[in-house]
Amino acid sequence: MQEVDKIIMARWVIPLQSQNEYLEHTAVVINNGKIIDIVPNDQINTKYLSNNVLSLDQHALLPGFINSHTHSPMNLFRGIADDLPLMQWLTNHIWPAEQNTITPDTVTLGSQLAIAEMIRGGTTCFNDHYFFPESTEQVAIQTGIRACLGLQVFNVKTLWSNNEAEAIAKAKDILHRRFNTHPNITWSIAPQGPYSVDNNALEQIKLISEQYEIPVHIHMHETQAEIHKSLQDYGCRPLERFHNLGLINDKLLAVHMVHINAEEIRTITDKNVNIVHSPESNLKLGSGIAPIYQLQQAGANIALGTDGAASNNDLDMIGEMRTASLLAKGITNNAAALNSYDILKMATINGARALGIDTITGSLESGKQADIIAIDLSDVWQQPILNPVSHIVYSGNRLSVSDCWVNGKQLLKNKQLTTINASELLTKLKKVTTRIEPFRRKT
Repeated sequence: MQEVDKIIMARWVIPLQSQNEYLEHTAVVINNGKIIDIVPNDQINTKYLSNNVLSLDQHALLPGFINSHTHSPMNLFRGIADDLPLMQWLTNHIWPAEQNTITPDTVTLGSQLAIAEMIRGGTTCFNDHYFFPESTEQVAIQTGIRACLGLQVFNVKTLWSNNEAEAIAKAKDILHRRFNTHPNITWSIAPQGPYSVDNNALEQIKLISEQYEIPVHIHMHETQAEIHKSLQDYGCRPLERFHNLGLINDKLLAVHMVHINAEEIRTITDKNVNIVHSPESNLKLGSGIAPIYQLQQAGANIALGTDGAASNNDLDMIGEMRTASLLAKGITNNAAALNSYDILKMATINGARALGIDTITGSLESGKQADIIAIDLSDVWQQPILNPVSHIVYSGNRLSVSDCWVNGKQLLKNKQLTTINASELLTKLKKVTTRIEPFRRKT
């Protein structure tokens, strides 16, 4: 028998490989931070020996969620200006608050708050888009979560940069110093939106993406106003502008894509553009409903993200899955649209593909890192359990996530954070909240 670091025996295992299936009474075997086998529980004792065996006889094991678009430090702005359209929300509240309160220290605190929330809800990897990413990087490393960190490029003056040129210079410096320095951390170049970067900046962004083989992570086709501005300024829609600049490819991570037409759907699929769907933020900001089912049917890779807690107002991937599925069914009048298994793939393996890390995470397979979550399905509102996949999507609750591992290291144990002191975090938060309060929308 082979001696291994850890064996997790569960009532159900949902591998999220190519086939639509779940396994019953099955164990995941972990050694040196990686999954080395998935075997029936009754065969474990004939193959493996471990001093660390966990029996979860009422739980489902599945890959950790990948939140493919968020702004983690913006957890500090949760509820700051609700019930406003996007540009009013940004220009009158978010951007002034950021210009006056966002520093490396507040980014650290906001990232701690967001990462605590994400781990508690089963997220093992997040794709961030914000200022002072090295502060978020350090929190991610300290807490053990996996992260892709966006190097933001923006033509609005902030405490991070005065203009696009300065932001690009900082991005190059960070990539030179930090690229491939930690196995849990990858990077993207992250222009804020088509309306906030000029063509010269986009040409430089393209070169950075090509040099480091990293994604271009951008909000795109989010509102009708964005489309109108692009037509006015450039004589074409944003996707066409990006196509003309050579930025439409499998490295483009296009977030939202609410207002797109049939020709643009063909371009997206032909060029293997990755789409990140953030339905709850789009709904809350009144931006519209993205044609995700049509994109899926055309063959696009679609990931799922919560957006930031300032516009969502949470980082709940289970809630996001349910909203995405029900929304697609409602607007297409098709009950089969975005079924529970499709949605679970959007929240896991599709996100890994979008970030270029699908060889190491996103599904439970031998050889991949042990990024795993356990969801307790014993609660009364989930009975009887006839299909654990549909239960997680349609009946699930993020507070049912009981355990979480990244690289085999346990970050959540029986619903308790193991790498973050929540009490200390909340004490620090109270001091910063008083600085943010003046920018709150007065109702």
